[in-house]
Amino acid sequence: MVLRFWQTPHMTSIRDTDLTLLDGSTTRLGDLAAGRAILIVNVASKCGLTPQYAGLEEIAREYKDRDLIVLGTPCNQFGGQEPGTNEQIAEFCSTTYGVTFPLTDKLDVNGEGQHPLFAELTGVEDAEGHSGAVRWNFEKWLIGKDDSITRFSPQVEPVSAKLIDAIEAAVS
Repeated sequence: MVLRFWQTPHMTSIRDTDLTLLDGSTTRLGDLAAGRAILIVNVASKCGLTPQYAGLEEIAREYKDRDLIVLGTPCNQFGGQEPGTNEQIAEFCSTTYGVTFPLTDKLDVNGEGQHPLFAELTGVEDAEGHSGAVRWNFEKWLIGKDDSITRFSPQVEPVSAKLIDAIEAAVS
């Protein structure tokens, strides 16, 4: 299901969300992805779904010149599957999967400390009708250039036809 981001008194767009990247630098989502669609994925290094990093990197490389950016958001809220420091996460992603797309610092996607980005994203239903709390690592959200948001379950592989079709629509 696709929903439009509705304006709140505090933000005019989901792209106004502040982020801290893995290297400690700060940015806004809109500055990171100006004029581009964004695929946001909560990631973890020690999860059964961790091999999805390979498909995410494939998408990042294939679409980098087609107005899409992939953004990984490490999270340790699911079984402690992202226990490392920012430096360890960067090293793992780089050496194991050749990740070149940006990663945020570790953040909470659920609960009391939920990052504002996920406060917005979790209001969107996926194709199965699930909205609310993030269920597991590697859940995905595709934000279109028009700020429309489509949510995908963790089991949807990055290079699946379902996700690729949505990406193609978002970048055209």
